[in-house]
Amino acid sequence: MRVLIANDKFKGSLPATEVAQAIQKGLPPNCEIDLCPIADGGEGFTSTMLAALGGRWVECDTVDALHRPLRTRYAITDTGLAVMEMASASGFELIPEKDRDILQSSTYGTGLMIRHAADQKNVERILIGIGGSATNDGGVGMADALGVLFLDSEEGPLSGCPAGLEKLAIIDRDQLVDLPPIDVACDVDNPVLGPNGATAIFGPQKGANETEQEALEAFLTHLIKVTKATELSEVPGAGAAGGLGFGLMYFLEAQLHPGFDLVSNALDLPARIKQADLVITGEGSLDAQSLSGKGPVGIARLARNLEKPTIAIAGHISDEVRHSGLFKQCGALTDFDLPFETLMTDTAKLLSRKVRELSDLLLLHGQG
Repeated sequence: MRVLIANDKFKGSLPATEVAQAIQKGLPPNCEIDLCPIADGGEGFTSTMLAALGGRWVECDTVDALHRPLRTRYAITDTGLAVMEMASASGFELIPEKDRDILQSSTYGTGLMIRHAADQKNVERILIGIGGSATNDGGVGMADALGVLFLDSEEGPLSGCPAGLEKLAIIDRDQLVDLPPIDVACDVDNPVLGPNGATAIFGPQKGANETEQEALEAFLTHLIKVTKATELSEVPGAGAAGGLGFGLMYFLEAQLHPGFDLVSNALDLPARIKQADLVITGEGSLDAQSLSGKGPVGIARLARNLEKPTIAIAGHISDEVRHSGLFKQCGALTDFDLPFETLMTDTAKLLSRKVRELSDLLLLHGQG
């Protein structure tokens, strides 16, 4: 039996490659395995694309979401495509919990990374994944780093973070640097504003309290009013990374794409699924957000279209996902009823154990 293991990372615990290896250990040794770690725009996106397309890593100096110096890297493929993750500059995981301050956080470092890539002679296009952000600034910080000026009514300069832009009246793009075409990989399809928008859905995950959420929603509402870009703010994915999707479209005329579609094409996933007898996918948490465009759900839908059974393995799986009809079997580490700390520290061992326990996989051992 040929098994395709195509999973994303378990955030805060294991990268996608180690998750795939742990799943493989739980399978019977006579299975033919196709390991295919994925990423749909968040952490690991660049590595996934680089492995598929070929190229090299490039290091650059930038700043994190709180403007502290940071050394990071992105990739340039052999065809002149610069591939990067905003999370490698403005990512949530880069900011210690005690230092997190979403009203003072910005995507300025992401702008510096884009600028560095644009300055490379052989770069003809930029592809940026925008998952895993620490920010909710609508891309203002990113635009600031690329030469856009944000001014009050008297043409005085304003800071490029939400806390300093309540007086925003004028946006001057005359000094925007020259950039190659930019494509954006989104792992969600949320708009900027409203109950399904950037602040309401992702603000709490980034530590924003109710007062901060109100301030952030007011800031983004004001930004969209000043830009007169209401229609653009409602494009699926505009609310990704705290509105960075919107900022990339408005300031840089970037094109948004579902991150999974880009990765699927690069990894030739349809053909690999077609060759498999069984598909195993998953990530740290499979929930309602996963159904909005996350990689594992994309894989399950591809597999369903090709009439291939799919098993989901995750840290946590919501009832909504379990009853979605996408998966023949679901196995969550939370089924073990162990302390959260144990689930996080023993993830690899528990993944292998969960795979062995699933009834469909036991059939492979001839024990069904």
